[in-house]
Amino acid sequence: MAASTHWIATAVAQGMLERGGNAFDAATAGAFVLHIVEPHLNGPGGDLVGIFATAGDPTTPRVLMGQGPAPGAATIAHFRAEGLDLVPGAGGLAAAVPGAVDAWLLLLRDHGTMELSDVLAPAIGYAREGAPLLPTTVATIERVAELFRDHWPTSAEVWMPQGRVPAAGDLHRNPAYAEVLEGLIAAGAAGTSRAERIDAARDEWATGRVARAATAFLAAPHRHSSGTDHAAVISADDFAGFRASYEPAVTATFRGHVVAKAGAWCQGPALLEALRILEPLPDDHLDVATEIGAHTVIETLKLVLADRDAHFGDGVEVAELLADDFIAGRRDAIGDEASHTWRPGTLLGDHGFAPPLVRADGAAAAGTGEPTVARTGSTRGDTCHIDVVDRWGNIIAVTPSGGWLQSSPTIPELGFCLGTRLQMTWLDAAAPSALAPGARPRTTLTPTLVLREGVATMALGTPGGDQQDQWQLPMLLRMLAGGWSAQEAIDAPTLHTIALVDSFWPRTWDPAGIVVEDRLGDTVIEGLRRRGHDVTRAGDWRLGRLSAVGIDRDTGTLWAAANPRGMQGYAAGR
Repeated sequence: MAASTHWIATAVAQGMLERGGNAFDAATAGAFVLHIVEPHLNGPGGDLVGIFATAGDPTTPRVLMGQGPAPGAATIAHFRAEGLDLVPGAGGLAAAVPGAVDAWLLLLRDHGTMELSDVLAPAIGYAREGAPLLPTTVATIERVAELFRDHWPTSAEVWMPQGRVPAAGDLHRNPAYAEVLEGLIAAGAAGTSRAERIDAARDEWATGRVARAATAFLAAPHRHSSGTDHAAVISADDFAGFRASYEPAVTATFRGHVVAKAGAWCQGPALLEALRILEPLPDDHLDVATEIGAHTVIETLKLVLADRDAHFGDGVEVAELLADDFIAGRRDAIGDEASHTWRPGTLLGDHGFAPPLVRADGAAAAGTGEPTVARTGSTRGDTCHIDVVDRWGNIIAVTPSGGWLQSSPTIPELGFCLGTRLQMTWLDAAAPSALAPGARPRTTLTPTLVLREGVATMALGTPGGDQQDQWQLPMLLRMLAGGWSAQEAIDAPTLHTIALVDSFWPRTWDPAGIVVEDRLGDTVIEGLRRRGHDVTRAGDWRLGRLSAVGIDRDTGTLWAAANPRGMQGYAAGR
């Protein structure tokens, strides 16, 4: 079974399974196609977080770490000297070292079965022959058209052929990216084993054409979301020094299940904290279709996201955040009325970091997490997602992101741009997520693996930036506490809070805002307003792009589910 945020990626992944490939072959093939079919949501210059379990060891969740670090010259002093108070949301100065491609190749080498040439063939085909542009892709290009024309001409050449914004459904071709992928395959042609061929492709990515072209091109000053021009600081040595890796997962129990996430270099432990807070509460307090449930879940999310912003970062341990005493204190902090203050918990050795609470103007409050782009190229990023489970019991969820077409100027020789993940760091050395050379920015990417009776049974995730764990939480509550099926839980109306410090430039905060789907109903919505929540109605089918796959280990039956919103996500299998 395969599920993803785009039907073509799901079809490609399922095609690899039909040819005898396993879940890791399929996920990799689908992910490279996502670079082409959802280019405004991810790209090869971006990053990823994955979580998986193998058929040989289904009891051990492992994290696929594809988040590159800050370049060696990316110092707070340099950014301050450039006249910046925040890392920009668009432009090459905000680029971390790209991590997604190497992570996929690492996964394919160690856990896949197919040759790289076979896995990349669909992506190469779509890049050469064309893939239909989504309405959301076209809308993104339209919003940055002036920026492209005036400041990023190489992006205009790729995304605005003949100088005009394309139409939804037009075929978009990217022969330069096809050549990059063909170059990775060619680099391994002389290898005597499959592993050697893939390692040669990894070396080519890190030290060859991509590294040389990207660093040379972005060394020229160009427009950033700050409205000012800057040169990137990423170097060929930064590319050469990074390799993706595996890490152990962080876990928490909930109602007889174990939920596994990546560590505090992403936002995943916040979901674990929320589940621990909610676990002993009555079932109606966990049901967002009720007033008390929606209020309790929203207030819980505000607490754990404040902990995220105060305490998470590269190298941070989360044991104290998940300890019984800390969790009990956070549970006691939930009141009957909406809170209007930023309230992180206090930890031993607390450094006392508090991000600047700059009020949001509300302009993007009703958004579903899709990138919001202005003339300057500022972005509120989203991403894509893919899940696969195979007949042997391998299971994986991966959230790739970054390197959106609007992130920074397109590198002509490559056909893609680099990402802007450094915008999630602070130019304040006291912050646990401070900008520092070689440190990973604290990412929003956060897929989930669920184990039952000690064995992996479900993989899920969603795009959505700061909303990713917020949208996963109601789904998990409905399934693990309510007994719903995955598709029922995805289809059901949902909500999220914007009372958080935005992870994306310009890093604003709203003290009590929540966004809801109208299908929650007038009774629940008016009840939330009476409790002091600032409620924005988003429409009936607007929030979340969840997908999931799973396996019943007793019967061997597989299942998959995907998001109906936008008529784009898809689940398939047999």
